[in-house]
Amino acid sequence: MAEHPKDDPPEGSDETRAMPQAGGSPEQGAQPRSRAARRKPAVDWRAVKDQFVGVLAGLVRWVGLVFAVLLVLHIVFTVADANPDNTIVDFVTGIAPSLTLGFEEMFTFDERNTEVLVNFGIAAVFWLIISSVGSNLIRRLGGTSM
Repeated sequence: MAEHPKDDPPEGSDETRAMPQAGGSPEQGAQPRSRAARRKPAVDWRAVKDQFVGVLAGLVRWVGLVFAVLLVLHIVFTVADANPDNTIVDFVTGIAPSLTLGFEEMFTFDERNTEVLVNFGIAAVFWLIISSVGSNLIRRLGGTSM
């Protein structure tokens, strides 16, 4: 065995294991820690923001879709002469005029079915377009890809 100077203990000896490393102590296992590991946040806020933007954009799309479906159901119930005493028909025919946003009386025809078909159909398409544009706008402003 070769002699080692007193200042430099041999590798693997008890003296080298007990020596503290930079940023650590012998009790912590003397593992050096990088600056990136110490500064890493506990929460990835970019992922949280992306998830929130995605949920918000999806919510806008779903709301527009539900409004369009209610308008289309109103068209079907009117054209098919559905029973107005039915709970579902009553609910849909009660809520549909408030979803038209002014399209309800845009065009006037002699026949009520044609008028409902055109005006409520335009309102349904309007909701689909607006929800799609709104969803894409939210995603772009939020900085997420589609």
